[in-house]
Amino acid sequence: MKIFTVVLSMLRPVRFLIIAFTCALLLLSSTVPAFAITSYQSDNTEATDQLLETQKATDEVGRSAPPGLKEVQRKSNEGLNEVQGAADIDKQKRPENSQESSSVEGEIQNLLEKVTGKK
Repeated sequence: MKIFTVVLSMLRPVRFLIIAFTCALLLLSSTVPAFAITSYQSDNTEATDQLLETQKATDEVGRSAPPGLKEVQRKSNEGLNEVQGAADIDKQKRPENSQESSSVEGEIQNLLEKVTGKK
């Protein structure tokens, strides 16, 4: 317990700096999310056509009998999945458009080679 008292007595001169740093940290951590407001903001009408088409397809499926396996497979093969279809397919990451990226296994292997000095 004596060590704790000694440490506190040594920190007494820098107590103001510690309090100021803590307050600054709290202030910055609460204001940084506000900077996200200035990032890209989409137009109100942007992408509503795709959503309306998806909603229309959902309503049709809800009114009809459950689709059979062949129909589900046919719709799934048209795009990413049955519901989404090919909407935003160019924005999503998949093996066809991610050839230059490395896999987790490859990155771990490279790290292990660097650590062991084999590379």
